[in-house]
Amino acid sequence: MDLTALEPHSGLLVAAVAADAVFGDPVYRWHPVRLIGGTLAAFEQLLRRGGFDGYGGGVALGGALAALWVGGLSVIVALAGMAHPLLPVVAHTVLLYTLLAFGDLLRHGAAVERAAASGDVVAARAAAARLVGRDADRMDGPACRRAAIESLAENLTDGFLAPLFWYALGGLPGIVLFKVVSTMDSMVGFKTERHLRFGWFGARADDIMNLVPARLTWILIAGAAAIIPGCSSGKAIHVGWRQHAVVPGPNSGWSEAAMAGAIQRLLVGPMWEDGRLVTETWLGHPSDPPAASHEDFKKAAVIGCVSAAMGSCLAAWACL
Repeated sequence: MDLTALEPHSGLLVAAVAADAVFGDPVYRWHPVRLIGGTLAAFEQLLRRGGFDGYGGGVALGGALAALWVGGLSVIVALAGMAHPLLPVVAHTVLLYTLLAFGDLLRHGAAVERAAASGDVVAARAAAARLVGRDADRMDGPACRRAAIESLAENLTDGFLAPLFWYALGGLPGIVLFKVVSTMDSMVGFKTERHLRFGWFGARADDIMNLVPARLTWILIAGAAAIIPGCSSGKAIHVGWRQHAVVPGPNSGWSEAAMAGAIQRLLVGPMWEDGRLVTETWLGHPSDPPAASHEDFKKAAVIGCVSAAMGSCLAAWACL
């Protein structure tokens, strides 16, 4: 068993990032995240049937998923060299590529922008609904654009930079563990009666694993804004620091507030969920207007791309 096949590798990282940028997230039946989600649902059913539907059941779920997927995929890659010397390299690169998700995020955001730019509010709402959980039927074109920008900023952390961070720190086992935790948070980490205790472990583990990457994203967005015309690095730093706690959760607010400051536009604003107004709070510098135009989305997309490129270079350097 060749455990060195699991170690972080700068060249393979660059190849995986390039593939994600060009091709986006691949869609196929055996996608690792889809498989993790399927086994999570099966394990949850078994645990609940056995009466383990509280905190202990959530911890057991996390342990079982980590053992199966972190352990299982690690063994497969480490043993692949027995079939062919190049197979571990191929398996490592393909797995890494499938666990990054920035290219698809840009494409989904662009779909919102195209519909909004053409004046097709119905299509813009449909595209925005694939990115956010709020009531899209109340959103006009500018609100759809703001939703796309907010999703881009938030997912820049947990869809791309956080996986890179854990890959650079722990190789393939590190990024697979992050995806296991992220999947748990998205599937059971809800504050509902059914999931409040059972999903607590997944939600808190996700918070911990995104803690450092979220703050690094804040800095990277500010760094990107410093070299992009019409953007403000100072506001990205200031708004990110002062308003990160406006958004629920300990992490997502850092990148969203930084993005609002960087493009010098207000984000969020009135938001409905399940027919109920949940917030009227604006995120950003009070003197800035709400994000509403094609230029606003374009600036956010460019900042996202530059931040992702900077983060990729740092991760590749850390892998050397």
